[in-house]
Amino acid sequence: MKRYVLTASVAALALAATAGFASARDQIQIAGSSTVLPYAKIVAENFSEAFSDFKTPVVESGGSSGGLKEFCKGVGENTIDIANSSRPIKESEVKACADAGVTEIQEVRIGYDGIVFATDINGPDWALTAQDIYKALAAQVVVDGKLVDNKVAMWNEVNPALPDWDIAAYIPGEKHGTREVFEEKLMTEGCKASGALDAIKAAGADDKAAAAACIAVRKDGKAVDIDGDYTETLARIDSNKTGVGVFGLAFYENNADKLKVATVEGVAPSVETIAKGEYPVSRPLFFYVKKAHLDVVPGLKEYVNFFLADEMVGPDSPLAEYGLVSAPDAERDEQRAAFEAGKTM
Repeated sequence: MKRYVLTASVAALALAATAGFASARDQIQIAGSSTVLPYAKIVAENFSEAFSDFKTPVVESGGSSGGLKEFCKGVGENTIDIANSSRPIKESEVKACADAGVTEIQEVRIGYDGIVFATDINGPDWALTAQDIYKALAAQVVVDGKLVDNKVAMWNEVNPALPDWDIAAYIPGEKHGTREVFEEKLMTEGCKASGALDAIKAAGADDKAAAAACIAVRKDGKAVDIDGDYTETLARIDSNKTGVGVFGLAFYENNADKLKVATVEGVAPSVETIAKGEYPVSRPLFFYVKKAHLDVVPGLKEYVNFFLADEMVGPDSPLAEYGLVSAPDAERDEQRAAFEAGKTM
């Protein structure tokens, strides 16, 4: 990833801000991904017990994009130290960080997760494909070789094997990293498989416009953006027993007494199928550390090292028990070595 050069004035402000808050804040501040949120809270609680000299880190949600936006506001007392994210940081975000004085960012990959489709536990079994999801939720679909507004009302109109339920899907809002994985691995793939991508290009769209059209979601109430965390999605399903929700694997597993999960492309989501790369809708999970804060905020370096320990992210750790898919041994070792070496993006 490219490095960006600060102007002298921004660099001076950044240095002054970092130097000035050493004694003003003694608590780690973290925000971002709702998927990473429960893992970070578990680590924060265990960290507090293991390191009594440091205050318990403050961990908040806000979505991957929201957390990275806060992270990139600058350095100093009033800016967060870590941004949790369920997707890699974007080039545009790295530039925004640099423009605000955040010139050294350390990326930490904590493991893997999968995105699942789940319904009320008492509903029928579901077997979905990317094409099913696209045809049900896309703003436009191909009918008789032409691209038209999506008017499909029932799931069994998309695929006769699906239930005769009204389409009602609760999907992560656009600020969530989960939404981007949903767009990339389901909507885009379904767009290709259904022939819609070819129809969009045949209508004159260039590659960029075609990609945007493929991920456009219908706005007629059949697909509902959820800007809060997964508990809000669960509440929607609880009030609408024929609704379909999009969750992270860990949240589903911790609510398996209320939810029934669908297969995707014939594969059931599980720690095993994600670890083996068999489940098609999986993704790495990250957090990003502001290097300028490491030697200033008490406990920050210790927190990161604690998070990366096998006792926290290994296959027998509390995070794995909660639902995190641990990275292979060599990858975990690589992440620890990169952080200790001070490697930045």
